[in-house]
Amino acid sequence: MPETILRVALPTPLMRLFDYLPPDDGPEPSPGQRVRVPFGRSERIGIITELTVTPSVPVESLRRSKSVLDEQPLLDPELRRLLDWASGYYQYPPGEVYAAALPAALRRGRGPATGHERWQPTTNCSADDVERLDKRASLQRRVLAALLSSPDGLDAATLATHSAGWRSAVDALCDKGLVERSRGELWPSTPIPAGQPGPPLNPAQVRAAAAINTARAFAAFLLAGVTGSGKTEVYLTCIEKQLQADRQSLVLVPEIGLTPQLLERFQSRLGIRVAVLHSGLNDSERLLAWTAAATGQAKVIIGTRSAIFTPLPKPGLIIVDEEHDASLKQQEGFRYSARDLAVWRARQLRIPVVLGSATPAFETLENAQSGRYELLELPERPGTATHPSVHLIDLRRHPARDGLSEPLLARIRQHLDANGQVLVYLNRRGFSPVLMCTACGAIAECARCDARMVYHRQRSQVICHHCGQQRTAPEACPDCGEPMLPVGQGTERIETALREAFPDDPLVRIDRDTTRRRGAFERAIAAVRSGEARILLGTQMLTKGHDFPDVTLVGIVDADQGLFGTDFRAGERFAQLFVQVSGRAGRASRPGEVCIQTLYPEHPLLRLLVASDYRAFATQAMAERRQAGWPPFGYLALLRAEASQRQHAFGFLEAARALADDVRLDQVSLLGPAPAPMERRQGRYRGQLLIRADSRARLQSFLQAWRPGLDELREARRARWSLDVDPVELF
Repeated sequence: MPETILRVALPTPLMRLFDYLPPDDGPEPSPGQRVRVPFGRSERIGIITELTVTPSVPVESLRRSKSVLDEQPLLDPELRRLLDWASGYYQYPPGEVYAAALPAALRRGRGPATGHERWQPTTNCSADDVERLDKRASLQRRVLAALLSSPDGLDAATLATHSAGWRSAVDALCDKGLVERSRGELWPSTPIPAGQPGPPLNPAQVRAAAAINTARAFAAFLLAGVTGSGKTEVYLTCIEKQLQADRQSLVLVPEIGLTPQLLERFQSRLGIRVAVLHSGLNDSERLLAWTAAATGQAKVIIGTRSAIFTPLPKPGLIIVDEEHDASLKQQEGFRYSARDLAVWRARQLRIPVVLGSATPAFETLENAQSGRYELLELPERPGTATHPSVHLIDLRRHPARDGLSEPLLARIRQHLDANGQVLVYLNRRGFSPVLMCTACGAIAECARCDARMVYHRQRSQVICHHCGQQRTAPEACPDCGEPMLPVGQGTERIETALREAFPDDPLVRIDRDTTRRRGAFERAIAAVRSGEARILLGTQMLTKGHDFPDVTLVGIVDADQGLFGTDFRAGERFAQLFVQVSGRAGRASRPGEVCIQTLYPEHPLLRLLVASDYRAFATQAMAERRQAGWPPFGYLALLRAEASQRQHAFGFLEAARALADDVRLDQVSLLGPAPAPMERRQGRYRGQLLIRADSRARLQSFLQAWRPGLDELREARRARWSLDVDPVELF
């Protein structure tokens, strides 16, 4: 009988799996288990994807694996099928895809999390044993006394407060039979105190929750509700239904910043611990939450995009909040869409999936209009909350000083005097985007990127926001010696102007500069929600689903940033941002107002959004997309290349285009090669080749025939390249 062959996914850039013989001893391995194998002159950890008796290479050339690391598979068959499909669809190496599904600690060989260690005295230990210990073993005496005073035992964190060397003392006490070790629950089942029940649902919310809760198999729902319409209440109602049936719910959010607010709200309403998965956790925290979900102990999981790969032994519901957000698409390495994988996985698991947004992506709207998704609408805010009024401030008639016009300052003063909070939005951090010579016009530019350095006055530096290069801000022009002048506004400059105009009103600024330290974002949001901060200034970090019930005025400092983008999605993104930012105002009982500063008040997109709503804009814009054949009425892939020398990047792209001539299909077109909008970044030159097809099937057929040859191109050795299927950023 032929020996079983292990087919293993290893984290390498190769589009293939690897065959190994099983270890010399131990039970026969199973798919989904991790295995340590020799690879070249080193060893690597991979995932067994299948067992076979038909090797892909001669059996005599196979090497024997070293060891199997798991007693039970970490990845179940359904999750492995998802990963296999994703590897094929996104044309990405299977070993890297499998690695992306595991927490970093598991990729390095650590085992799944177990309950926290605790130590307690043995049953025959007493206070007399403390006195019997050698008086020179003072640490052992202190530790044993502490344990005797805590019959339920102490954990490592508590013991560490006694001495850094506590573990050696505990080990010695265990050897003497005075102390024993145990493990607590991995995910304590004790309910946490539940807060007040949520508000009663309005009729639209009741209909939406009923439709989701009555789904007995796969069904995809678009929950399209205006900002502040109570989508989260619908989520909670549906999750409660799953908890009653002892099933798990997975909630995906686009940003880490949303998780603390959702976590607090979910735990207080549901009365259970909620597992959280995002990149802000350390390895142990992430491993604990992943293991709790994988064992079925965590019934509700909230996470960012990579949480879509979390094992769910008791799947009941998947929710994607703010489904339109580009952050749900991974932009480096394995470029997957968590939203699209959520729909695929829900179909595979035969459970409902809910995509929620006030500004749905056009792809999602098209799926709803074609009947593939069921549309559930929440057209009104609950209770007495109303939609905010919107006003345009013409900067040609009311010039701004330090970014703020007199009409906007007057409205801020009025709302603050009425005890309202004010949100001022500008999606540009730093003091000013340009530092320019007043005499010769020279500009501080990045030496490694085709970009201007941003002036950060508080740090006295100019910084490139693309590569991170920074240097001391020049006081005089290096070319002519005349003063350098900051031109334009960033959040730092707006903060200075607001503090001067409203010195008695506490202000908090939220951007990547002020929230670098752990917990800084949460503290800033807490200051807003408690009312301590009266003025909230920030970037798009504030637009993603946050609920500030006391904000009555939103001021958009510069609406013109998004009006003239080159990407075909520029209008869609501007409209989404406009609606999301505006929706922060008037979410409670007090009416809200939105003031928008612009040099182009007659712009048709602005006029349409002010006079109508997002759905009216989407209808018009999607008709234009259909005529042009852009998504969602066409399908795209983008081949990107970069190299330290321009000719190497474009040499690869030209060779890739020539290779495409051998496999071209009807109704598949290639555009380019063309330089990236920022051709030089981090000292490397970048170009791209766009592939467009009239159907997803045609695009996939082309990619499957074309992709293998890219690895074999001689020019591929001189360039770093990537293939992005369904890209959300073209330029």
